[in-house]
Amino acid sequence: MLHLRLISPAARTHDVLEVLERCPGATNIVVFPGVAVTPQGDLVQADLARESANEVIGALSWLHEEGSIALEEIDLALSKAAEEAVEEAPGAPDDAVVWEHLAQRVSGESKITWAFLVFLAIATQLAGIGVVLNSIVLIVGAMVLGPEFGAIAAICFGVLGGRWRLAVGAFRTLVTGFALAIAVTFVCALVSVWLGWIDADSLRVNEEVQFIVKPDRWSFIVAMLAGVAGVLSITSGKSSALIGVFISVTTVPAAGYVAVALALREWTEVAGSVAQLALNVAGMLVAGTVTLAVQRRFWPQVGRGSSV
Repeated sequence: MLHLRLISPAARTHDVLEVLERCPGATNIVVFPGVAVTPQGDLVQADLARESANEVIGALSWLHEEGSIALEEIDLALSKAAEEAVEEAPGAPDDAVVWEHLAQRVSGESKITWAFLVFLAIATQLAGIGVVLNSIVLIVGAMVLGPEFGAIAAICFGVLGGRWRLAVGAFRTLVTGFALAIAVTFVCALVSVWLGWIDADSLRVNEEVQFIVKPDRWSFIVAMLAGVAGVLSITSGKSSALIGVFISVTTVPAAGYVAVALALREWTEVAGSVAQLALNVAGMLVAGTVTLAVQRRFWPQVGRGSSV
């Protein structure tokens, strides 16, 4: 269930109630006349089946200008009325995509932030150290820490909905993040070379992580499967599944390998890891966009009222 909080001009509250009462997935409707200060108006609250969110938000889109719409997850709802609302709403909760929520989420992921840059730089450095030490544990840790999938999901959403500014901004964030992360890791690797901590032999005794520089058809297939799983985890609200997505793809490890190979001037290794990075990103972009398109096309009951 979702909790809906609306601020409506007093003169139009009856329109809001009409929409909620007509929706089979809405229940526990409460009105507080005249209590809203900024913006002024009535406060209307309701519990809403996830499957009905797009329908209600679409019908009340005018409140974006004249009032306010807020939606949040309910962790626990002990109510027969709520159970009946979920049963009456079309579709299944896990299949429902709340498009406005997704749009707002990916919009935040498309921006260059210090947190994004720092997390990606740390993850890439961990991957670089994992390459040198031939450590799968460090490689996996770097995969989990990498925040790049948010930007990839934003590109998919932008391409699907024709929001090119969003897609271009997210792509710029992705490129800038990886460029900075590789540059930082390259400098650290170069210092390690000068100190004599690593040399060309460091890349010849790392059989455990050689898969990073050997892209093949399986790399692309894994990236596509990860793209599907990643988008589904975001749209269904099952964020725990993203951990599996991060571990499945080798974007961050490939970036770390690029940096180390550049510092050691191992150009063949650089080419292989760059190809792996590009192949993984391309696979996730293709699969993620197709997954969103399928959700819009074949699950219309969860897409009604969508702004995508």
